[in-house]
Amino acid sequence: MANFNSRISIIHTFLVCSLYFSDFGFLQGVTSFGINYGQVGNNLPPPEEVLELLSSLRLTKARIYDTNPQILAAFANSSVELIVTVENEVLAQLMNPQQALQWVTTHIKPYFPATKITGIAVGNEIFTDDDKTLMSYLVPAMVSIHSALVQLGLDSHIQVSTPTSLAILAESYPPSAGSFKNEYYGTMSQVLQFLSSTKSPFWVNAYPYFAYKDDPTRISLDYALFNPNAGMIDPYTKLHYDNMLYAQVDAAIFAVARMGFNGIEIRVSETGWPSKGDPNEVGATLENAAVYNRNLLRRQLKNEGTPLRPNMRLEVYVFALFNEDLKPGPTSERNYGLYQPDGTMSYNVGLSALSTPSTTSSTSTATVSFTSSSTKAATMEYQSLVYWMFVYLLTFQVFMRRLF
Repeated sequence: MANFNSRISIIHTFLVCSLYFSDFGFLQGVTSFGINYGQVGNNLPPPEEVLELLSSLRLTKARIYDTNPQILAAFANSSVELIVTVENEVLAQLMNPQQALQWVTTHIKPYFPATKITGIAVGNEIFTDDDKTLMSYLVPAMVSIHSALVQLGLDSHIQVSTPTSLAILAESYPPSAGSFKNEYYGTMSQVLQFLSSTKSPFWVNAYPYFAYKDDPTRISLDYALFNPNAGMIDPYTKLHYDNMLYAQVDAAIFAVARMGFNGIEIRVSETGWPSKGDPNEVGATLENAAVYNRNLLRRQLKNEGTPLRPNMRLEVYVFALFNEDLKPGPTSERNYGLYQPDGTMSYNVGLSALSTPSTTSSTSTATVSFTSSSTKAATMEYQSLVYWMFVYLLTFQVFMRRLF
């Protein structure tokens, strides 16, 4: 009997671990998926309610575009890891080591570690900004901020990098041809040297939507949306690509390698698809946005890597959490959100939908509550899972007793 009980115990442990690490629901979560929480709107919910929304979605990674003290305070003692941003307009100031130390002391240190700040984005898309002087500020500011983190003992917890548009690539097709434009070589070499020496990732903002919008007759919509398609084979590496995002990321990896840096991790700091656009913004529809983000979430649930780095999960931050009504530019800029500011889904692409097949988008107008009901729902889901695990294990135990 002791031998029997021992075998049953082992089987129980195996089954529990299998359920825990399988795709069976939220215990595992999507560890490589984050979301961009922009704030360019006059009707957005307060940070406390945003945190509750993220918790109800079981999202544990977010990025903001400043160091908003209300957000940093609200996210304290939560499970959300946060990337904060140094705004472009203060880069010149933070070239000075003393100014950088003061900035970190004021904007980071008071909130850490209660607020899980894991990264500092120094500027955003500096290389392609209209202000060309920003490039000369970038690396000195990165170095000064990192030195301040070292001085304060925070460098082992907080990485420093800078999000970069893929418009800096001179070539991106096929992925093995990836290379940077000549005019960026000098500064890019310094950025990559910094990232290599500090073991920090290279962040790219990658949008298959833009590529499709600019050339819809030559680019397959299914390829851009992660839908089933024939894909393409890189003629040099013979690697097969069934979606554009992974091809874009591998093009960036090749570009970095051509600069002499092979070990730097590439992460997607922004990607998304607008649900609405101007008449000339081809593909900016509710259906396409829902399909792109839902298919991306499915791939993220598997912790996939790209064809070039299949064993390194690709970390991706989707843009964006909310539609932001004050963003300038074309209509699409104000319509990237998974949610409306009142908590209504722009389209149904919740993590709970990952267990069902994705064909077309849902135009559900269901609202994610900004009250404790969302927490109660998550608790009920957890209790339900525990109950069925118990029933399953009990049934299995009865079966094994009969067997033995």
